[in-house]
Amino acid sequence: MGQHGEHRPLVRAALLLLLGMSAAAWAEDIVLAQSVKAQDRCRLALALALDVSSSVDALEYDLQRVGLAAALDAPDVRHAILAGARGDVALAVYEWSGFNQQKLHLDWTLLRSHEDIDEAVRILARMERSHDDFPTAVGQALGYGATLLRRSPDCTRKVLDVSGDGVNNYGYGAEEAYANFPFDGVTVNGLAILTQDVDVLHYYQSQILRGTNAFVIAAQSFDDFRDAMTKKLYREVNDITLGSASHSDPDNEG
Repeated sequence: MGQHGEHRPLVRAALLLLLGMSAAAWAEDIVLAQSVKAQDRCRLALALALDVSSSVDALEYDLQRVGLAAALDAPDVRHAILAGARGDVALAVYEWSGFNQQKLHLDWTLLRSHEDIDEAVRILARMERSHDDFPTAVGQALGYGATLLRRSPDCTRKVLDVSGDGVNNYGYGAEEAYANFPFDGVTVNGLAILTQDVDVLHYYQSQILRGTNAFVIAAQSFDDFRDAMTKKLYREVNDITLGSASHSDPDNEG
């Protein structure tokens, strides 16, 4: 009996050690589960809308197509998408023109790795133009984007990014779109291409922009589209506010 009693402190110490190891493993499992859950969060659902109305010729379309792919492929944009543990970025891309002339080229895709971005860049670089002889139906383009965002992944921010070289000239306009489509919680940014219409920048600033931190970037021509889109993607992914460079409309915030 005495010998058994002598071993009790050792047994008790071993049990405490095992319990401590189990508690540590349990805590580690909780941290790992929380980390996985954090990685599964989506911080941004971004829908990009490209103008393919009749004012955009074949060369200008190619400058948009190649420019968008190159912008997404830019090192700073890649880093912004993949950096940190704030959650994923989901991307969708469509073309817009007339009343019913919208074409989805990239459905919602989570950009979680360089391979994901590589595949999106490949798809965008190989896009084939859907329409080339229809007017500029901005209202319908916005409505399509709102519907697309409604079925996006569950993300903290939702942004619609509209590019174009003209003002609405067919069907209902932006005001009607915002009144009749689901834009609650959606920010709408713009990329105004300054070629056909001298009022296009003012139009985007006064009619298109909507929501928190909304902004517009101007490209002086389609030749500048790549640089403008790169800057805009970087800013959107990082949710950067640049003071006077932002042209938000408080009356239209979602």
